[in-house]
Amino acid sequence: MSNKANKTMEMQGTAAIWPGTTAPQHRLAGVIWQRFRRHRPARWSARVLLLLAMVALLGDFIANEKPLYCQLEGRHYFPVLRQYAVDAGLASWEARFFQKSWREQPYEVVLFPPIPYSAGTIDSANSGCKSPFTTQNTASWRYRHWLGTDRLGHDIAAGMIAGTRVALLVGLIAMSIATLAGILLGALAGYFREGELRVTRIRLLLNLVAFFLAWFYGIETQRFDLAEAAENGNAAAAWLRIFATVAGIFLLANLLARQLERRGWPFLGKRLSLFPDLWVMRLVEVLDAIPGLLLLLAFLAVVQKSSVYYVMVVIGLLRWTGIARYMRAELLKVRNLAYIEAARAMGFSTRRILFRHALPNAIGPVLISVSFGIAAAILLESSLSFLGLGVAAEGTSWGKILSDARENPAAWWLAVFPGGAIFLTVTAFNLIGEGLTRAYSPE
Repeated sequence: MSNKANKTMEMQGTAAIWPGTTAPQHRLAGVIWQRFRRHRPARWSARVLLLLAMVALLGDFIANEKPLYCQLEGRHYFPVLRQYAVDAGLASWEARFFQKSWREQPYEVVLFPPIPYSAGTIDSANSGCKSPFTTQNTASWRYRHWLGTDRLGHDIAAGMIAGTRVALLVGLIAMSIATLAGILLGALAGYFREGELRVTRIRLLLNLVAFFLAWFYGIETQRFDLAEAAENGNAAAAWLRIFATVAGIFLLANLLARQLERRGWPFLGKRLSLFPDLWVMRLVEVLDAIPGLLLLLAFLAVVQKSSVYYVMVVIGLLRWTGIARYMRAELLKVRNLAYIEAARAMGFSTRRILFRHALPNAIGPVLISVSFGIAAAILLESSLSFLGLGVAAEGTSWGKILSDARENPAAWWLAVFPGGAIFLTVTAFNLIGEGLTRAYSPE
């Protein structure tokens, strides 16, 4: 098929999804962006989220008990940057930094962050919930707790910055998992008609074997390593190792299946019809019938130690059902349009039709659902942390700070600041979802 014919078909597909729009597919992003920018609340919400993302990324340089730069005995140090290498196991601290606190070192030159406290730093001289406006026992205004402290003496400003990172990570990672699962299962359910999806017996058998092997070697055998890594702050590397193990097992299974299929064995090479729509929708109905919070609490009740990483994964595995329904509904509509039929008639492969023509025109409602889903994930994590089931005991999140207000009703700052941050972030994501809804709605 010529390039000109390809462009014509893409424009027809775009017009079918976007009435009144004649721009080719590669220009749709510009059309969506122009429509999104007309929605002022969504535009300002995007700026707020950009600011929160910068705070999360640069949080260690904004609030930290370690200096940004210091000079000791003629040697230059960048402690905040060096801490990243220490966490990765690539470096270690000298004994002098364990013998004295960072504030007591005999610096020749020193530059501290704007907030000279970490989320876990305890200032015993200002314990007992010091208000932001009361007199505080600090050496100078430089060490004042501008948003107050909790009952143990943790700086609330540093905790708010650390909570920003946790909230955005939970929302983005949880919904990334949900989006991948929802798009995959929803596309299978919506695009393939009954009996159209066919696989050989050997491929189906090897994938079933790979599933059990991946569960055993990828999850069960590494569960204790994951718990230990979560305690040491290296859970990200443990999850990456689990993902690599699972993906490698399935990759090897399918490569072996391809080699065996080429041998032409009649029994193992016979194709079987699968019914993805039936199985996916029944699974969606079962999961939607059980309250998500109940499933999440049941899972967290059996793990040895609560961790924000467990919360991310479980939220992601519970939130994919809505995305799958949206994807299925859109592909049920898209697969019968003229440009898809023309692509089939021209002999395009199913993979090319699905990923190049069908999915791009069905992804709009999914993006809207993801935006609202991130807001729901942040709110759910805050609720769990408020109940003491979210982040680990030594961790910090907005919900955990908010839970301290229950024991200290007079400490209004423990409720106002984290509560306001949760409200602002959730509202921003919801307004962005509303802006995307308008952007994807035909004018």
